Amino acid sequence: MFNARKNAAHLFCKASVIAIAAVASHGGAFAQSGPSVSGGEDEALPEIVVTAQRRTENSQRVPVAIQTVSGEAIENAGYTSITDLQYMAPGLQYDPTQGAAFQIRGVGTTSFDFSNAKSVNVVVDDVVMDAQRANGLIGLVDIARVEVLMGPQGTLFGKNSTSGVIAVSTNRPVLGEQSVRGSASYGEHNDRNLNGTVNMALGDDAALRFSLFDNAQDGFGKNVTLNKLVGSTHDYGGRVRLLVDPLESFSILLSADYGHHWDSSVRTPVSGQPAGVTALLNGLGVYPGPKNADTADSEYGQIETEEWGLSARMDAKLGTHSLTSITAYRQSGYNNWTPANLLPIDKFAYIPYNLGRLRTEKVSQEIHLASPSDQKLTYLVGLFYNRLEARQDQYQWATLGAPVYTNGVPTKVLYALSGAIGETGNTSRFHSVNESAAIFGQVQYNFTDSLRLAVGGRYTHDNNSQGLDYVYLDPEPIIGFTPVFVGTSAPPVYRFGRVKGNNVSIRVSPEYQIADNAMVYASFSTGYKPAGIAFVGNKYAPYEDETVKAWEVGLKSEWFGRRLRVNLDVFRSDFTDFQATILTRVPDGQGGYLLATAIGNAGGLRSQGVEATVTARPVSDLSFTLSGTYTDAKFTDYVYNATTDYTGTRLPNSPDWSATALVDYTPRLGDNMGLKLHADYAWRSKYWTVVGQPDYSLVPAYGLVNVRAGVLLLDDRLEVGAYARNLFDTYFSTGYQIYGALGLLHYTSPNARRTAGAFVNFRF
Repeated sequence: MFNARKNAAHLFCKASVIAIAAVASHGGAFAQSGPSVSGGEDEALPEIVVTAQRRTENSQRVPVAIQTVSGEAIENAGYTSITDLQYMAPGLQYDPTQGAAFQIRGVGTTSFDFSNAKSVNVVVDDVVMDAQRANGLIGLVDIARVEVLMGPQGTLFGKNSTSGVIAVSTNRPVLGEQSVRGSASYGEHNDRNLNGTVNMALGDDAALRFSLFDNAQDGFGKNVTLNKLVGSTHDYGGRVRLLVDPLESFSILLSADYGHHWDSSVRTPVSGQPAGVTALLNGLGVYPGPKNADTADSEYGQIETEEWGLSARMDAKLGTHSLTSITAYRQSGYNNWTPANLLPIDKFAYIPYNLGRLRTEKVSQEIHLASPSDQKLTYLVGLFYNRLEARQDQYQWATLGAPVYTNGVPTKVLYALSGAIGETGNTSRFHSVNESAAIFGQVQYNFTDSLRLAVGGRYTHDNNSQGLDYVYLDPEPIIGFTPVFVGTSAPPVYRFGRVKGNNVSIRVSPEYQIADNAMVYASFSTGYKPAGIAFVGNKYAPYEDETVKAWEVGLKSEWFGRRLRVNLDVFRSDFTDFQATILTRVPDGQGGYLLATAIGNAGGLRSQGVEATVTARPVSDLSFTLSGTYTDAKFTDYVYNATTDYTGTRLPNSPDWSATALVDYTPRLGDNMGLKLHADYAWRSKYWTVVGQPDYSLVPAYGLVNVRAGVLLLDDRLEVGAYARNLFDTYFSTGYQIYGALGLLHYTSPNARRTAGAFVNFRF
């Protein structure tokens, strides 16, 4: 079912994007032109509209630190994945290991467990994307804007995010408009991107909008045994939205989306391998090192993710009030085939057969009522319910150093790391249900035209459960022979657990308009993540809930007729019982141990720093933005088993300094021709990717430069140009791991090399 749906969706996406291009060639049917890039009389910076407080507001009047990235900025930078937002918003980082999650202000989910809520939630069109191992959005196409909300956001958003929210808004259908736009590009390393969007008016009161994309790139590493590339990626999918607006007081917006991701980004050797393994690798042309992206494993590692969902948003006017209902249903699939051998399995093997199949299903319902925004007292109140169910089968069958085949004869014994002593099953089966219900709201009182006070709160009830069982999978169709499986650790004393929790989170935020164009604000907020159940090495290991208290003071200002915008804030967040990565020993079945990462509680964590953004438009066709953040994120209490003390160490994947800069220049060359020039730069200071291990997991400071140059023709309906990502070919690693006898391994990224090519954009 998974593969059939994947293949059908892939063919549909490719065919549809080509069809969009064909429709566009008949410009008469879609004659409405997009706005001119430059040359208008208004030279002010455009107003930034956000929904950080669940209302449509000017960002400069919202007492929250927000880093906003427009859809146009994403297109100009040439990024296609939501994880690439980390290079456009300083203070945002993505960790590809331990559950694959975002971090804001240095803080994020640093370990993986099925009960664990995300510290940074991705919210797409008001729907929380909380599925494990899923980012919630595959392919950045037809994006209106991305709002990165810094700090705890638990009072107004669907789940209590303790360190921030990434709120993505896609473009809504436009009533009365017939338009089409598309883009195609091709570059080095077989870098190819194809996308298209059509907006169709369906009478006076309805409109349909659909977008499709297909993006891929070849990796720069090589599996020398299989003669396949390592690090290749391929994403495709689409979104369709139907807006029906029959009455002035009622509208409904129906949305459906599908996305598929595949990559062959696997761990490759850096150092610390046994001498015999290193010699064999060198003999095959693989040389471990900090820039190595090659391997010689005869089992091909790859990751496949599928996400799809439906949502319905209904907006109604009840007198002067606005009532909104958001209903969502989502499913996701995650296949993680990550063997760990480094060499052909007839030479050396460690964990040759390692596959996890995760399926999730969720439903959510939110309803909120908002008062008019032009009153002295305004308020918003709402209810929220979310149920996420996950099931995963995981098999890890190991030799722990012995070859699988000797002179063509398969081994008689495999260690079932995913089994248990005394159990007939060789595969772990996890089943979790995370259920959350909440009442939330915010009241704002305008004492004067200049002085306002907002108070928000949220009561949350969580009910999380998880169970572990063992099943037997027939190995013959998988590996071609039937060995004896030997469990390596005892089964858990408890195979099922449930934790419940209640919490009240608050936010208090006064603000004062010191001038028509400048506002200062302060805020105090609290946040919460529920407790959960974990099974580590078959050991039942529940963990406690996590709480945070956060303070923030900021300035938002605009000057010189809104040609200059300056925003600044200072912040501090103190976490208690932070849900962190714990290194624990798991028996390997041979009298030794493997180091495994589990989730547990660190007593204390503090994140504090400064954030600033300056945006300017000195003339109508030139604009630039400079953003930077300093973050000091350290554990204030982190002692494990009285033998390991990480107190005072920095958080992993948290650089002290990070900054971005972008400039756009759009001069006119005549009435029907213009240039569109763009450059952006993302820099971050050194950091390390494993807690308390700066020696072997250090990532040196690096910066990435992207450039894009296009010629605008046909009243700006056609753009032809060239691009270069990572112009100066700057290499960096994205994560390190000590993996038992395999030594030090790391991950690489397609962004860690220069990619140049050409593109064409059109809109009619």
